[in-house]
Amino acid sequence: MQALGRHILAEIYGCDFEILNDIKRVEEIMVNAALEAGAEVREFVFHKFSPQGVSGVVVISESHLAIHTWPELGYAAVDVFTCGDRVNPWDACNYLTRHFKAEQVSATEIERGIKTPPHQLVVNL
Repeated sequence: MQALGRHILAEIYGCDFEILNDIKRVEEIMVNAALEAGAEVREFVFHKFSPQGVSGVVVISESHLAIHTWPELGYAAVDVFTCGDRVNPWDACNYLTRHFKAEQVSATEIERGIKTPPHQLVVNL
């Protein structure tokens, strides 16, 4: 069965502190990552924490991109979820990795909206 969507969970390490701590730069990079992947951006919202860190989400017609940054650790936790087969979430992840000047990335792809394999717990409510 084909999945409804692809969800990339990315652990991005060794990023530039100044970039991860700048709400406007994180916002710009996230929106451009969505566009680079071929997504249609609908809305976005970002929040700057004190003393440092940024969290935000870019809502796209195909689903979303989300980020939480820890500039003091050079770390960003990123989700890129796309539905359909027109948008490639890996294009967005690769764009983010380059523009955050990351030294290392660990990413996992999860297929969403598929029949649950028998080894997983399913709870019907």
